[in-house]
Amino acid sequence: MAQRIGWGWGLAALLVVGHADAATIDVADAAALSAAIAAAAAGDEIVLATGSYALSGASCSASGTAQQPIVVRSAEPLGAVIEFDGLEGFLVTGAHWHFEDLDVVGVCANHSDCEHAFHVVGGADGFALTGSRVRDFNAQLKVNAQNEVAPNDGLIEGCDIGDTAGRQTGNPVTKLNIDGGLRWIVRGNYIHDFQKAGGNGISYGAFMKSGGAEGLFDRNLVLCTSDDNSDGVRLGLSFGGGGTAPQFCAPAYDANVPCSVEHDGGTMRNNIIANCNDVGIYLNRSANTTLLFNTLVGTAGIDFRFDTSDGLAHGNVVSGPIRDRDGATHSEGPNLLDVTQGQFDGWYTDPLHGDLSLAGDVSSLVGQASSHAQIDDDYCLRERPAADLTLGALEHSLGDCATFPVPSGNGSGGSAGAGGNGAGGDGAGASSSGASDGVGAVDASVVGGDDEGCGCITVGGRGQTSSWLLMGLLSLLMRRRRR
Repeated sequence: MAQRIGWGWGLAALLVVGHADAATIDVADAAALSAAIAAAAAGDEIVLATGSYALSGASCSASGTAQQPIVVRSAEPLGAVIEFDGLEGFLVTGAHWHFEDLDVVGVCANHSDCEHAFHVVGGADGFALTGSRVRDFNAQLKVNAQNEVAPNDGLIEGCDIGDTAGRQTGNPVTKLNIDGGLRWIVRGNYIHDFQKAGGNGISYGAFMKSGGAEGLFDRNLVLCTSDDNSDGVRLGLSFGGGGTAPQFCAPAYDANVPCSVEHDGGTMRNNIIANCNDVGIYLNRSANTTLLFNTLVGTAGIDFRFDTSDGLAHGNVVSGPIRDRDGATHSEGPNLLDVTQGQFDGWYTDPLHGDLSLAGDVSSLVGQASSHAQIDDDYCLRERPAADLTLGALEHSLGDCATFPVPSGNGSGGSAGAGGNGAGGDGAGASSSGASDGVGAVDASVVGGDDEGCGCITVGGRGQTSSWLLMGLLSLLMRRRRR
């Protein structure tokens, strides 16, 4: 490959050089980074030296290919700190952009001015964000359709996604806000400490909605808060979120056609979700959903809601019930429901803060679940037995394992899901609107105004901070793919 060094050079210089071949572009300041992104072509690898990069935003409009993506990565894991002071950071409209090992932080004085670190729009298929830390945005990731086309086949893996303080905004607060698209994968991430401190107070760890399909949440640690969870309303993971206005929902994108299915064929498996004062899993008009071997600690349980929501819940351990609301239906394999905090505390070291290292006898969980075609491994990437599986995210027949940081790797589980009826979203640009699902609707005229209706069944929590969690933040997933 050709080698080009960027030392504050301008866009004009890049355009003169051109792109005869894919290149490695080393950059060491914000001007060089902006120029490299503006002139990027398929196969380019933009490598950021350790240091700080202050930007108001960057437009990623060129397209890579599946074989030759455009890569933006830190030379040292988390060494490149990108500080965005603007409504959206990376606006990605081209296909196959991969962002690796970056530390991305929103620094807006007004929280409503830092909406999205990554805004992935339209035909931006094959987007990937891996091994990165992204903090202090209303939505670290926002995915939208444009001209009735939504991005497909995105991947968020091995990332630390959270906030250092509650978001003082009336705008939606959802760390991973995926509105439409097929086959998005959210795997092996630490999603934590999110709160909407203004407006209706409702926040989510992550959701997929707007007519998307075949999404997968796999082996994530979702900690709604590491402190007191009494303020606001925090939900863990969702297919459907708070709903979508029909004109922004696939496949019709028609204001006269209701968004009857927000997500089709989604799967959640081997996730640990803790310390949420509402439901840990919320399914709003989510058809053909599969919930497999998740562990929910200190939550209000799982909600299937509205008449197009259905699916299977199998092998889960839940602090609360599984409810069918407003016409929803589901079937169950073996699950352990309404687990008390005392039971969790007897089994694990600090379960309310995601530390599920063994502290007591868990034999009552072992061998209680039958196998499932989509489950080969557990949260810790250990191969499960062929039969008589342990309930929950951890296969205790294999002994103890550390749940923080989240173990890295793809795992050996089955496919993300089946079915689906097209890709959707809620429009390009920073603004969107949503439709109420009957609870907690917000003003859709505000920037990013998705409706955030939810289960809104609050539960109590413990106001303690875990020292292992705070010390572990800087070491979370300090791994990268060597290129």
